[in-house]
Amino acid sequence: MAADTLPPDRACFKAYDIRGRVPDQFNPALAYRIGAAFAKHTGARRVVVGRDMRLTGPAIAQALVQGLITQGVDVVDIGMCGTEEVYFATPHLDADGGIMVTASHNPGDYNGMKLVARGARPISGDTGLFDIRDLTNVEIAPVSRTDHGSVQEQSIHTAYTEHLLSYINLESLKPLRIVANPGNGMAGPTIERLKAVLPFEFVLLQDKPDGTFPNGVPNPLLESNRQITAQAVVDNRAELGVAWDGDFDRCFFFDADGRFIEGYYIVGLLADALLRKSPDAAVIHDPRLTWNTIQLVEAAGGRAVQSKTGHAFIKERMRKEDAVYGGEMSAHHYFRAFNYCDSGMIPWLLVAEMLCKANTTLAELVDQRIRLFPCSGEINRRVDDAEDVLARIYEGYAPAGDSRCESPVIDNTDGLSIEYRHWRFNVRRSNTEPLLRLNVETRADADLLDRKTKELLEVIGGQPAT
Repeated sequence: MAADTLPPDRACFKAYDIRGRVPDQFNPALAYRIGAAFAKHTGARRVVVGRDMRLTGPAIAQALVQGLITQGVDVVDIGMCGTEEVYFATPHLDADGGIMVTASHNPGDYNGMKLVARGARPISGDTGLFDIRDLTNVEIAPVSRTDHGSVQEQSIHTAYTEHLLSYINLESLKPLRIVANPGNGMAGPTIERLKAVLPFEFVLLQDKPDGTFPNGVPNPLLESNRQITAQAVVDNRAELGVAWDGDFDRCFFFDADGRFIEGYYIVGLLADALLRKSPDAAVIHDPRLTWNTIQLVEAAGGRAVQSKTGHAFIKERMRKEDAVYGGEMSAHHYFRAFNYCDSGMIPWLLVAEMLCKANTTLAELVDQRIRLFPCSGEINRRVDDAEDVLARIYEGYAPAGDSRCESPVIDNTDGLSIEYRHWRFNVRRSNTEPLLRLNVETRADADLLDRKTKELLEVIGGQPAT
């Protein structure tokens, strides 16, 4: 398909963002129309545009900018960056919206966009993304050339770095050895800027942005991608390991033994830390794994508030509750002081500060929580008929209770959550892929966790998927 030919459909528009294979699902021709449609739908007069390291990024960003300026929009081009830098720059520069050209952790032949309105409010399927999609089906006439917008290149690196450092007390830090693996994504340049200020010794892996993905797609949720970070932690006797996805809106942790720490336990850790600074505040969590988070939030005097999974839902609920923090077990962490947006940099800075202040290790911070609330981690299965599987799970677990001796608590906030006295699970369809996702947790019973996880997987069937 020629680069100037529009894709035949708009399947690249997802629930939360735009992602598709280039050029047959997403290309510069569509990017141009998205720019024009964004301007028409939002009425924006000033828009921030950034892009990640993907090889198709420059052409797509250029077409997007052209679509915007032909509708009279002034564009602030902040260049190559991470998604959260667009989230930061949009309100920092008093812009009416922001667009990040990225496909996050998708393969190298994909690209896409994440869109926000004024104040970095997410534009999702429920808040205008599908309206923008529909507008791309028609050709929007440009304004007169004399009314075209301008393009201004502007760096926000200094202001963004200063904002990151505002979350920690530099005087409380001490030397730590940290393995940092950006996976050839966009986290590398930010780490380089922080290196100049922090007293940490960094062991850098795959730190140069490279859209050819020489070491594979940067997605640390894939077990195959974790080993290099884990081994480097052990080999270098580091106190901490951190890895990021491509656009670094998620970060993943490894303790001093190279053990991967499930994002669920990091949510509880950060909730507790932030509530110490903002007592009585709300913390937003998703329904997949909950007990550890709820217990820690309530013990710290906060309010645990459940939200449907997904960044648009979490951010909306955070604004409604004025929550100090929101966390998803998938390693998305949201902060009130960061425009209620998710960041892949703030979490590891806070965790490193905890290690320094308490003179402790990450293992010591999370081991007790892992024993109290062991979990399966998210297990994905491809199934032929998700509705049938969910109906069978409900029939098997909801009415009868656990071995017919206990009535469960049932919640349908997001998928199906069923809770018994000693164990609970959530099974839900993916919002972005044809998968069922299962999470199981227990109260301090690893054997029960193993039995119930295997039992549910037998009911679900299907094929394993990452």
